[in-house]
Amino acid sequence: MSNLKDIAIVILAAGKSSRLGRPKQLVNFRGKSLLQHAIDVVKDFDFAEKIVVLGANAEKIQQEIDLSGFDLVKNEHWSEGISSSIKMGLEAALSRKADTENIVFLLCDQPFLAKANLEKLIENQLQNAPMATFSKYGKNIGVPAIFAKESFSLLRNLKGDEGAKKLTFLPDFKYETVNFEKGDFDVDTEEDVEKLKELE
Repeated sequence: MSNLKDIAIVILAAGKSSRLGRPKQLVNFRGKSLLQHAIDVVKDFDFAEKIVVLGANAEKIQQEIDLSGFDLVKNEHWSEGISSSIKMGLEAALSRKADTENIVFLLCDQPFLAKANLEKLIENQLQNAPMATFSKYGKNIGVPAIFAKESFSLLRNLKGDEGAKKLTFLPDFKYETVNFEKGDFDVDTEEDVEKLKELE
């Protein structure tokens, strides 16, 4: 895809996975960990910056993944909620390339994420230029999502466990969506892991 040199991508993988009781980042699916899958989907894109944010269990996770081509950012304040990782990823991207036009955020626990999902997301953002483009699955919207620089200040204002979806409730926040089939399947519990095994 063209115009990727003005886009940064941030994989958010700092959570403790408290409901699962072990790092969801390292849950295996189709021969690789969930975090490695996300990294592998992203690595062939020619983005300006590629960043992974780790936090809880960072050392253990780092030992088991291949971060080639990615900058690692460690969020020591991961327990404050996902907003702290969003802001850390944002600032890391901008410190490396201050004129970044758009930033993509994604999570590490969407096993059915594919390159085509990111291509559709980015194509919509570049063609239509909303403040953000979110993925849509069922009745929900969420990540992966891409944010234009005019929304960076709003991301900086997120607090605690507020994800970027909160911005969609602001009256002047103009956003669009693209469909992501199976995007609502994420891994939070052992029951989710068992379901995932059945889908391998």
